[in-house]
Amino acid sequence: MTRKILFFINPISGTRSKLQLEKKIIKKCTEKKVGFEILFTSKEGNYFFLRDKIHNDKITDIVVCGGDGSLRTVIASVLKVKVNIGIIPLGSGNGLAFTAKIPKQIDKAFEIIFKGKISCTDAFLINGTFSCMLCGIGLDAQVAYDFSLQKKRGLTTYIKQSFKNFLSASPYPFEIKVQDTKFKVNAFFICVANSNQFGNNFTIAPKAKLNDGLLDIIIVKKMSKPRIIWSVFRQMKTGKISHYLQKNFHEKDILYFQTDTIQMLNPQMAPLHIDGDHAPTNKKFDIEILPAAFNLIVP
Repeated sequence: MTRKILFFINPISGTRSKLQLEKKIIKKCTEKKVGFEILFTSKEGNYFFLRDKIHNDKITDIVVCGGDGSLRTVIASVLKVKVNIGIIPLGSGNGLAFTAKIPKQIDKAFEIIFKGKISCTDAFLINGTFSCMLCGIGLDAQVAYDFSLQKKRGLTTYIKQSFKNFLSASPYPFEIKVQDTKFKVNAFFICVANSNQFGNNFTIAPKAKLNDGLLDIIIVKKMSKPRIIWSVFRQMKTGKISHYLQKNFHEKDILYFQTDTIQMLNPQMAPLHIDGDHAPTNKKFDIEILPAAFNLIVP
């Protein structure tokens, strides 16, 4: 089958210059004798034209040169359309790319676009809004929002912002419903993950897989600030999954379990992020997995 690749470049994502990226795309595709087109992502994320363009121009692959936020809006626009998604990771975190073992080195990422395999990849909906990777409610969402306001992006800025928010953070009350089970918890943040990390190889859900049909739920409960640091780093190394019906489940500092659907009550309107981007929060969240939602080009 003859390939035609549509490249989307996010001109502001991450910290790298995009000046040479167009030249590299032209060079690589010319060498591989692959048809291509280059467009730029829009701040509004409005890609209503993509479905018709894929059909009319016989697009086989869309490659997003950007971060998780750009990926989310593009993929959401082409759900149930026969097209493959590739990634050139240029964002600040690149959580989906790193989970899929796509390297940050541009030349290596290009090789995967041309020689990689196709993997059916899950996604999920939170109150009907699409997420391709991970959402967070609470502290990490506040960090994401404050980070988005900074003039300078990148890992160093993110770490500084995380530390600043961590010092002033307070827990939020939540009520969780999983299947027929309900429980209340005070937590600094809750992650709903399809990928295994926030980004930059900071793993929060070690057992998460992109195509297992399950969401990994991580609840960092109310505890002292020093204990949070110890507990989160232990979580990164062990990531032991528990069942919410186990006798000692609620005695743990971090609750970690898997499910395909979950509901949350959020009475104090803790902030929300979706794939690293600030999103409007709500007093209730209905979250469900979307199995095999899109085809991802992986190593």
